[in-house]
Amino acid sequence: MSLRGSSLALGAGSCQGGSHWSSAPVSAAEPLSRLPAPGGSRWVPGSLPTCCLQGLASCFGICAISHLEESLATLEDFVRSDVFKKSMGLFSIFKDRSDGEVEKIKSSLILCYGYVAACAPRELVLPRIEADILKNIFQYFNTKVLGIKVETKDLTLKLCLIQSICMISQAVCRGAKGGGFVFTRKAELVAQMLELIRAEPLDTMGTPVRQQAMLTCTHLLTLEPPLSDPDSSELIDTCLARVLALPPPERHEDGAEASPQETLYSDTLGALTDLLQGLLQRNLTPHGLQDMFAHLGPWIRSGRGQERQRAVELSAALLAFYRSRLHVSTLTPFYNLGVLVALLSPRCSDSLPGVRQRAVDCVYSLLCIQLCYQGFARDHRDELVEGLKVLKEGLEEPDFTVLYHTCTSIATVLGKRIPPEQLLSLLLALFEGLADPERNCSRAATVLINTLLRDRGGVLQEKVPDLVSILHSKLEELDEEPVRKAAQQTLFILATQHRSVVVSSLLSSALPFDSHTCTMWRSLATEPTLTTQILEQLLDKINRDVPYKETKCFLLGSGSERVATPLPLAATCALYEIMSAPESGPAVLGLYAPLFVTLLLRLSCTVGVQLPKTLQSRERRSGSHGTAPQSLHPCSCAVETLKVMLVRGGSEDVTVAVGNAGGWDLMASPERHHDGITVLAGAMARHAGPRLPLIVKNLIPTLGSVFDSQRITATAFLAELLGSNVVSDLILLEPLMDNMTGRQKDGCTLVRVLALRGLGNIAAGSPEKVRKHGAKLLASMLHGLDDRDDAQSLLALEAMAGLAKLLAQLDERDVQPVLLHIAIRIRPFFDSEHPDLRRSSITLFGTLTKFSEGTCDVFFEQILNGLVTLLLHLQDPEPEVVRACKFALRMCGPRMGCEGLGDMFLTLLRDERTLHYGEFMNNVCKHLMQSYPEMLNRLISTNLFYFKSSWADIRAAAPMFIGFLVLHVDEDNCEQVDLDQLISALNLLLKDPVPGVRVKVAETLGRLIRIL
Repeated sequence: MSLRGSSLALGAGSCQGGSHWSSAPVSAAEPLSRLPAPGGSRWVPGSLPTCCLQGLASCFGICAISHLEESLATLEDFVRSDVFKKSMGLFSIFKDRSDGEVEKIKSSLILCYGYVAACAPRELVLPRIEADILKNIFQYFNTKVLGIKVETKDLTLKLCLIQSICMISQAVCRGAKGGGFVFTRKAELVAQMLELIRAEPLDTMGTPVRQQAMLTCTHLLTLEPPLSDPDSSELIDTCLARVLALPPPERHEDGAEASPQETLYSDTLGALTDLLQGLLQRNLTPHGLQDMFAHLGPWIRSGRGQERQRAVELSAALLAFYRSRLHVSTLTPFYNLGVLVALLSPRCSDSLPGVRQRAVDCVYSLLCIQLCYQGFARDHRDELVEGLKVLKEGLEEPDFTVLYHTCTSIATVLGKRIPPEQLLSLLLALFEGLADPERNCSRAATVLINTLLRDRGGVLQEKVPDLVSILHSKLEELDEEPVRKAAQQTLFILATQHRSVVVSSLLSSALPFDSHTCTMWRSLATEPTLTTQILEQLLDKINRDVPYKETKCFLLGSGSERVATPLPLAATCALYEIMSAPESGPAVLGLYAPLFVTLLLRLSCTVGVQLPKTLQSRERRSGSHGTAPQSLHPCSCAVETLKVMLVRGGSEDVTVAVGNAGGWDLMASPERHHDGITVLAGAMARHAGPRLPLIVKNLIPTLGSVFDSQRITATAFLAELLGSNVVSDLILLEPLMDNMTGRQKDGCTLVRVLALRGLGNIAAGSPEKVRKHGAKLLASMLHGLDDRDDAQSLLALEAMAGLAKLLAQLDERDVQPVLLHIAIRIRPFFDSEHPDLRRSSITLFGTLTKFSEGTCDVFFEQILNGLVTLLLHLQDPEPEVVRACKFALRMCGPRMGCEGLGDMFLTLLRDERTLHYGEFMNNVCKHLMQSYPEMLNRLISTNLFYFKSSWADIRAAAPMFIGFLVLHVDEDNCEQVDLDQLISALNLLLKDPVPGVRVKVAETLGRLIRIL
């Protein structure tokens, strides 16, 4: 057939095809102005391609109706010909053009193939589309230079390609309806459209390429085979990125007709909507909807307003489309409802009115879809869901209150309509919204979360640990303080419903607690009732678990060490954080006594306790980065927690007083811990007296603890209280005294020592009660003196100190029954190696003399037994012992029946007076030999004992003492002296390494001549 023959068909045939731009059949007799033009608009004179190009392409389409083969052959012949030579044929209209219009020639050829495919009979054209038509179209469109593909810049060529592919896809679609045609080059064509879309600039929209390419892709989607998942994802992502990111067009004044650019923007968004709806139609399932919103999500959460608005508008259109096409024949779970609602519902508080209103539409559509999946008809109207529409009216220009009310109302509806199995996924997805770049939306997410938890949180017990973990991670990401506060409120709401699980979850956090975990603990201090319950739970954790474990050291012979157990340590740190919050004050006041006692005992069990090796390395790392809010060392942690408890409980004066006295440091010392507890007890008695009854009540049962450290701490505290008059005022004396008496059989020596100290303190705290309980108190002291398990005489020392205090408040008749027992029992301590024992025993002996009136003869014997020791220890190396000897001798002098000796003791042994020992001893011996000559041998024998003293001054004083005795003894009494024994002892002492001792021995040997 000739071209002329083809042109004759203009009057007889009709084009059965057409294109997207002209979907109805086009008659050859119709004017050319009715034919479609590239770019999707009707052809307008002066536009590109020109009327000639469009008309020629239409002619080829008409010819293809009856002569497909000839039409294709003619096009191929033209390509093979020299297009630059003059031709008398129809194509002369091209060949007369300049070389610069080659792109227009390609455009015309491509357009011709599109019309041929659109108009030719379906059964004939389908086999030729991929083999001939598409092959030639891409051959003309793709330009290669040295084998490298060069991207075309010609707009006409791009639009003609897009129009032709659109016509081809429509032709395939119509032809495939009667059979299973598989368009194998479909993915290639989509990729070509995406390439054209990507080539468009991102900063402006000047051409309809994006729009037409997306419309072409929409038609291609209807063909088989379906796009692969990666290809579909690429298609969606590319189109979204090249449309939603465009800057908004310039807007005209209200009422003015839309500009061409605004129209183009609107048409492009419409094309994008059609494309996404076409993709969604291929997979109209919850999974398909989820896939679509996986791509839309980043745009919905974009920090740019125009991107969010376009994305939310797209979302609303897609959800409405989904709902309109949904036909549910069986009950189907809308498994991703929670995720989608969480993505869109926070946008109801967006800063843009359009976004807010369309977001409400989205939530409404999602809930309607859910109702359909639950079996309700599509036109069913749920009263709660319908109420969402009313919220839109107030979102045009709302204030904060309206936005908060809107979010709360939406959350309330969601709480009643979201299936239980979807609640967790909804919450988890909403947590992701806390980091939304749009501040209003992140705040809206917190309102939604907290409202949902209040309404439905009771069913989430098993998931609370996960929610707590997510909250912690979000606090790490969040910088905006209002959102952080709301997130803390979320934890508080969870704790009101699942207190134990929340506490356990937080306690499992890594130690040392980071700043975010500390923040979470402090957020639990806002409501007194809840805070009280949490504090009680933490106290229970501390009290129930063992505070430490004994582990063997690696080095042989180094014994074992105590290593802290994690749970009580974590609970102590948690108490510190909660009580650091000022809001915890009422709860701390309500639990003052249990908190104080538990922390006091916790402190006692941490002295000398080490951190586990793993925690030691963590603490060093956290300390080097400055992230640890407090020391993790068990003892330091317990001390700081007790401090903050006292401050929060209104006892800051106690904290200051203990600090000023160095008590906190003493408590951390293994050797002086009980001294620090004593300082604390004294401060409590002075500044927190009204708190003591409950503290004592809680502390007394711990006197039977299995841990020595706890019994020591409790005894030290209660013992010191007995030294304060507040004990009597609070009627605590008798129970405390009974418990201290009971501790005398404790297996720990220090506990027994402290119990005796407490009983002795009664003399200072309640002196008026000493006589009433005198017998009991004295018996306890004697028991301490007689303790056989007191290897270091600590009990004896404390008993003597206690007796000294008690005797000051007792009468002679109270003491006489035990006077001799005491005197005999303390006598061995006069020569103790420990100066405190020497001092205390000698001082006590002097005190006992006040009670010897009724038993003068009996006690005089005790004085004589101790007289040599007291006189010799005037040369003691310890000044305090010397002072004690002076006191004892002054007290004994009047009881010795020798007025001159008594007067001399009172005169010469005053504390402030310097004593000339040799002269003093000479006078003493003179009086002794005048008054008690029969005592010579006894006195000499006692002195001989001190020849072996460990103190040189006393070894020197003993022979001097003997020398003065011999000097003043009468001849009648000389026979009492065993000269052989004495001379032998002196000769032995003459070998003493100390010269001063040897001098005194020599002087004494010289004086022995008198009695030889």
